[in-house]
Amino acid sequence: MAHDREVLRMIWEGQIGICFQADSEEIVGLRPEPFYLMVSRLSYLPLVTDKVRKYFTRYIAAEHQEGAVWFDFNGTPLRLHYPIGVLYDLLHPNEDGTPWCITIHFSKFPEETLVKLNTKELLESHYLACLKEADVLKHRGLVISAMQKKDHNQLWLGLINDKFDQFWAINRRLMEPYNDQESFKNIPVRFYYDDDFTYMQKLISPLNEAGQRKNLADLMAELSTPVRKAVGFRTHGICLPEETQLQWMSEHMSYPDNFLHLSVDYVSE
Repeated sequence: MAHDREVLRMIWEGQIGICFQADSEEIVGLRPEPFYLMVSRLSYLPLVTDKVRKYFTRYIAAEHQEGAVWFDFNGTPLRLHYPIGVLYDLLHPNEDGTPWCITIHFSKFPEETLVKLNTKELLESHYLACLKEADVLKHRGLVISAMQKKDHNQLWLGLINDKFDQFWAINRRLMEPYNDQESFKNIPVRFYYDDDFTYMQKLISPLNEAGQRKNLADLMAELSTPVRKAVGFRTHGICLPEETQLQWMSEHMSYPDNFLHLSVDYVSE
């Protein structure tokens, strides 16, 4: 299945306007104005932390300035290892054209809830682990195991420096069927539910028993239970048509970790 480069670029260029505000309990003196940034949906909060920390540090009590930074939205701590677009779609599903307002904290890190990724090196390790897991599902791990360290570095640097061509020159090997096979072994996908901030994984084949490519309607049937019926999927802020093929989605709408991150809409039966 040939890649549609314009679709890949449009996904890559997706951004979210964020309004960062400081925790009022940590401020010393006058309350600072919010800090606004346009951030990539494909990025991670730890990759924008330095800019936000630098802006707010002078307003924060000295004993908190070196603390591990974390963020929340309406009291919900934001997973630092989730892509920003996934967080936004889960917690702010109805796009209203206004910036997403979240709060930065310099103290009281919620270690029982969040994975502490206070260095880019830790985030890079997590990212590469996700790539390896996705490649095991798609290609039995054969593609990424054949890559060199410089390829891994090029992927990571392309992502954090917003270099589309640099990133996709390497990532296309991971996104395409291996050795001219027509389909992946499995589709790497993580399912999120509106009432739960965790995700579920299960083995999803791109083909049905007759060898035909499956679409989202087929996936809805697989995920539906006698109690709840799956009626829709969202990713990258898009409600997806039922006829969309799973293989095409995996090749064009996966996040840079090579997983499809799908928010599942359910109704009670």
